[in-house]
Amino acid sequence: MFFSPRKEKKLLTLTRNDPTNPLASYSKHAFELDGFEWPSVEHYYQAMKFGNPAYAEQIRQSAHPAEAGKLGKSKGHERRKDWDRVKVTYMTRGTYIKCRTYPEIAQILLDSNEIEIADLTQYDYFWGSGRDMRGNNAFGKMLMGIRDKLREELEQRGNS
Repeated sequence: MFFSPRKEKKLLTLTRNDPTNPLASYSKHAFELDGFEWPSVEHYYQAMKFGNPAYAEQIRQSAHPAEAGKLGKSKGHERRKDWDRVKVTYMTRGTYIKCRTYPEIAQILLDSNEIEIADLTQYDYFWGSGRDMRGNNAFGKMLMGIRDKLREELEQRGNS
């Protein structure tokens, strides 16, 4: 045989804005961070875009992660100047703390083993893979990084 059989690549797919998926930033799993309780990672992420504490509080108090997202896209409020540089850090912090708050969510991530994770958000080529899978997939990469950190912490506890 000239060609070896093609190895099927396993892929865990999700969309950030699916409130029913516990790994999504829209999942309504409240957590405490920076002295506040955040209804979702999306609420935290969107509020962190702005230096205006009153507007950040309005985002935090919004009824749904989609509403927080809409407020976060506001052109009427000035975004932090360093936002593009720090946005992955804030999404990572919120998601990591959610996993630490809800061991069952951390376990879902750990149970994915080494499977690649892709955010299939169609029109987002930064956080998502885009509709043609050529996007940056920053959200999937972030989840895989958190999975590695959680695994490392488990191993450290096991060796103590």
